Amino acid sequence: MKTKPMLVLLSAALLAAGSPQAQENAMEKETTFRQIFPQGGKLPEQFAQYFIGQAYLCPITDNDTLGMHVSNVTFEPGCRNNWHSHRGGQLLLVTAGRGFYQEQGQPARALRPGDVVEIAPDVVHWHGAAPDSRFAHLAVECNPADNANTWLGPVDDAQYAAATAGFRTPTPSEEDDCPALNWLETDAGLSRTDPELAALFGAFAFGETQRCGALDDRTRILVTMAAAIATGSADLYRATLRGALTAGVTPVEIRETLYQAVPYAGMGRVLEFIGPMNACFTEHGIALPLEPQAATDHTTRRERGLALQRELFGERIDAGYRNTPASQLHIQHFLSANCFGDYVTRKGLEVRMRELLTFSMLVSLGGCESQVKGHIAGNAAAGNDKATLMAVLTQLLPYIGYPRTLNGLTCLNETIPEND
Repeated sequence: MKTKPMLVLLSAALLAAGSPQAQENAMEKETTFRQIFPQGGKLPEQFAQYFIGQAYLCPITDNDTLGMHVSNVTFEPGCRNNWHSHRGGQLLLVTAGRGFYQEQGQPARALRPGDVVEIAPDVVHWHGAAPDSRFAHLAVECNPADNANTWLGPVDDAQYAAATAGFRTPTPSEEDDCPALNWLETDAGLSRTDPELAALFGAFAFGETQRCGALDDRTRILVTMAAAIATGSADLYRATLRGALTAGVTPVEIRETLYQAVPYAGMGRVLEFIGPMNACFTEHGIALPLEPQAATDHTTRRERGLALQRELFGERIDAGYRNTPASQLHIQHFLSANCFGDYVTRKGLEVRMRELLTFSMLVSLGGCESQVKGHIAGNAAAGNDKATLMAVLTQLLPYIGYPRTLNGLTCLNETIPEND
């Protein structure tokens, strides 16, 4: 069923329903929900068929001369819209609360204030609030001249429960100390058996440290996943798996993070995590094996790997070849062909992210300070500045402890001095 753009229809209906003063009076009767834009009035009955639960809408601008329509949409806890698509696409700018976005055939993505969702034309999806939190976003209608919605079936309770499973929403008393979603809810149930430790760790790992630096949720989860692999923490790895899928990290990105660990942590360590990863994929209905991501074969691996080494580390690669005794030269060849040619050149993760993951693994392993310094330089060449690496160290601190974090910080300051 195709309709006119929902935001245009709802905006007109709400504007006809009452004056701004009447809407403000209605808002005062609603449950308090801190957000920066007006909440607006309840959706008219004719649009309720496209929502489960109660939503509100306030037009921000319908100025056709600007070529866009923007409205603030607020959802009560558990409220979500039907599966639908936009012929001209849509942007969602999250401003308050906690919610979810899911594209058909993909894991749901958790949404927090500051997140941006880019919805391509004709992509079937839904979005709405978390089960226990109100949620607000700006909906920006793209290409309004010929945009239209295609409404499909509702997101039933079973679909919604499956999409939101595994998330923990902070209680109101935790809100100020826990700005990011706490995806570390392990099977151990620390909040029940060791509530003091759960509270101390949660406030630090998902409060204080996450206020330092500007990493997005995807990066936070992937670098923590890399640290879990390097330190051999199966429980932490399972927690990051759940967090990754619910935050919209793709199965390929998860798998490539594990594969990236082979040349750095070793296959003996990686084998411990293949089973949990594939079991998690199977539980979420993800078919195995995933699509191949190899970018080289036996005829190109060394050449492509060496080229990437030179791109990241410059002349020191050729110097390493020149200065290595003949009896040890095969290790240099292995680094080029195997480490970089077989693994780092793979698709599925950009080189910039792969270097961040390598930095995370080496810092977490400990005793790798020479390699840490080398890959700090590699990160800089890939586009990760000192502030980004500092944010990664801060993110990893609760999981790898102060000694390894401080060793990593020393390497960072020696490689990229503060005044640089």
